[in-house]
Amino acid sequence: MKKERCALVMGGYVNGYSIIQELYDRGVRDIVLIDHDRKPGAYSNKITRFICARATEESIHAELTKLGKEYGQVVVYPTDDVHLEVLDALAGKVGSFCFLPINPANLGLCLNKYYQYRCCEALGVPYPKTVPIERVEDAGRILSVPFPVIVKPDKREDLKSDVFRNIVISDRGNYDAQLPRITAALEQGVPLLASEVVPGDGSNIYAYVGYRSRDGRILSEWTGKKLSQYPDNFGIFASASNQAPPEILEQGRRLLDGMDIVGIAEPEFKYDARDGRYKLMEINLRSMMWHRVGNLSGVNVQYAQYLDAASLEVPVQVQEKEREVHLVYLKHEIINLLMRPGYHRTFFRNLSGPVSLAFFDRHDLRPFLVDGADTVYEVGVACLKKLGLL
Repeated sequence: MKKERCALVMGGYVNGYSIIQELYDRGVRDIVLIDHDRKPGAYSNKITRFICARATEESIHAELTKLGKEYGQVVVYPTDDVHLEVLDALAGKVGSFCFLPINPANLGLCLNKYYQYRCCEALGVPYPKTVPIERVEDAGRILSVPFPVIVKPDKREDLKSDVFRNIVISDRGNYDAQLPRITAALEQGVPLLASEVVPGDGSNIYAYVGYRSRDGRILSEWTGKKLSQYPDNFGIFASASNQAPPEILEQGRRLLDGMDIVGIAEPEFKYDARDGRYKLMEINLRSMMWHRVGNLSGVNVQYAQYLDAASLEVPVQVQEKEREVHLVYLKHEIINLLMRPGYHRTFFRNLSGPVSLAFFDRHDLRPFLVDGADTVYEVGVACLKKLGLL
């Protein structure tokens, strides 16, 4: 006889393990983790099992089919864009027994950053000046955007091919120096975007996170901000908090509803002091790295998806804002401290007040210890680089 349902978390890194923590804390016990290798989440005592499989249509289809024979419903939680593309391709084959947090009618479009900016134009949401660069002969259009300019693929490509995540171009000389890398990406058929860099460091970045159901209702939501990024101001999460202005909530809702997004999504904005507006950087259509901030401040977006999949009522939750909470990824903060001059002020500020550490759970220590061992290795590499020995 089949069990009722399981949660399938795709990816065992910070975002995947945070999903596991939240679901387990809310009483979900059948939690399966799938990834192409053993990241820290694979060592958790909160999961039922770990499945090692590549993120390809063939491999994921095979594993979902096996789970479908064991469970009546598989509630799927993707954690990167490759997962989204695979699930989109498989929707017609596994949709009868898998709850997929995507809108197959427009997911491919919504993953495109230039399309996201076009939606901003239609919906009245601020965004940075941006031009598409689709062919080698278009590369000169980068010079139409005021320096500094950030150039990046219009979809995440660095996870599945040898293409840069982004390049920051400071002036014409820097443009000439980076042109071979840009040309190489275009010759591989990777469309690019060139956008103005909104002034300010990583602490000017805010996020709205919401879960929107298939019938178009936002059932759970929260807002927050990054306190710092790694390895620089154009990197990824190092520390974050639950603080954000009301504009972030309003603009996030407008984008989810206006773009007919289904599932968990995170529009990310950067404050532009030049005009006082919060401009869209990108929309992540899955759980991003620091989504546990919502859980720590009283909102269970991941669990809302689980309840919605089970056709159960999702309770209304109001995010706690009076008490500031910090989520810190210690590995990134330590390397920032070693590699970025003057970072010590930011480091000690981020580790002040109520702090929760990514991967740390006193009832489930192995993921934290595994990540700690990797932290020691990466810190050692950073020290050797700083000393000029590597």
